[in-house]
Amino acid sequence: MDDDVLAGHLQELRRGTVVMAALATLTRPTYGYALLETLADAGFAVEGNTLYPLLRRLEKQGLLTSEWNTEESRPRKFYEVSDEGRALLDALLAEWQTLHTSVESLR
Repeated sequence: MDDDVLAGHLQELRRGTVVMAALATLTRPTYGYALLETLADAGFAVEGNTLYPLLRRLEKQGLLTSEWNTEESRPRKFYEVSDEGRALLDALLAEWQTLHTSVESLR
């Protein structure tokens, strides 16, 4: 198998799951850079220029809430999953499980 072909398909697969990973991670207030590190530690190598627009989109959709912390020398925007975001995560995970079961049945 060609490594470039595999890398391209793995990138597509991860792109489709990063929303679930972000929603699952943001059960408590977390700022963007810490989320990048947490996702990377879990095997989701996401770049900032991908994550920050995603966070803004999820917030605009009502799936995340945010709050600025200006108590430290460097202000940080903290994100947390909303009730709507939790419901979406549950629905996405259920669909993910269904798809996984379907693919496994085809093998």
